Amino acid sequence: MQDHLSSTASILTSQFLTTQPTPNFSYCSANATICNGTSCVLSTEDYNRVLSTILSTVLTILLAMVMFSMGCNVELKKFLGHIRRPWGIAVGFLCQFGIMPLTGFVLSYAFNILPIQAVVVIIMGCCPGGTSSNILAYWVDGDMDLSISMTTCSTLLAMGMMPLCLFLYTKIWTDYSSLLIPYDSIGISLVALVIPASLGIFFKHRWPAKAKIVLKIGSIGGAVLIVLIAVVGGILYQGSWTITPALWIIGAIFPFAGYSVGFILARIAGQSWHRCRTVALETGMQNTQLASTIVQLSFSPEQLELMFTFPLIYSIFQLILAAMFLGGKPPYVHPILISLPPLFINLHQTGSPPQGPPSGGVPLALALPGHVDITTLSGSL
Repeated sequence: MQDHLSSTASILTSQFLTTQPTPNFSYCSANATICNGTSCVLSTEDYNRVLSTILSTVLTILLAMVMFSMGCNVELKKFLGHIRRPWGIAVGFLCQFGIMPLTGFVLSYAFNILPIQAVVVIIMGCCPGGTSSNILAYWVDGDMDLSISMTTCSTLLAMGMMPLCLFLYTKIWTDYSSLLIPYDSIGISLVALVIPASLGIFFKHRWPAKAKIVLKIGSIGGAVLIVLIAVVGGILYQGSWTITPALWIIGAIFPFAGYSVGFILARIAGQSWHRCRTVALETGMQNTQLASTIVQLSFSPEQLELMFTFPLIYSIFQLILAAMFLGGKPPYVHPILISLPPLFINLHQTGSPPQGPPSGGVPLALALPGHVDITTLSGSL
């Protein structure tokens, strides 16, 4: 009996040694990485995918809550007024889908970057405005009714304008048919914006006193959300920061150009000062999440290494510049830049000129031909 047990043990031992698991353990996932042959861990890519899914869910919920609070600052009558007389929306449309894609094309051509990098810069310029612009519009005392209406319209119009702009500006570098427009992501962005904001508008109409409390809480939550998005992006893509310095420079110039041109064109169109600030933010602040989605869907992993971080770089600089305008006074603007007379001075308000800048702040010259009126501008662009 003892000999039989010894023989059986020897056979089992021999079978175990000859069938020792290879570096692919059955209890490891398909994406696991074997460490020293004794343990398995998730690969970095799989870990980032899981982390990205979790954080995207959390951020979506937070974003919906913030947009609900932003809707609590919107007056339905004024909001519908922007829809009926869409002068501010028209200026924003011109800036969003006219100026920004053209600026991206010019910067890409001027810095002579790689074709694949030029394409992602133009993709960034073709994207509609993001919800961060709504949050910052509140902080800079902008026109929230105009801000939300502009973001909604630009996201809706992006369904047709993004393919058109990409076709016009990328064909010298790549085949347009290789670019995939994530219409589902655009639709989700539109729903995530419209539904919470609409509920917020109704909440303010029904309970105006409580809406003020919700707005204060949401404005703080919005600031936290913006910082959280930046931190999450840095964690998820920490291995993709080694890119050409030209993309860093373009990432700094691009949003600044959007803010500046948006403000000046809105002023030329006769918009009031708080609307000019709103148009500037809506122009310069792009939906970087949408840009990242397009890039991921359209290019191979080898190509992504050359330019995938650019949307995050743009996001960082657009927030830094907005924080500079928000946290301090804007720099002195030369009279020549702001001496352009409003061309359509009564478009936004029949029978009355644009509302002048409030008192306080830095000197800003608004010169009409033959006359220089030194006024001041407080707050931020």
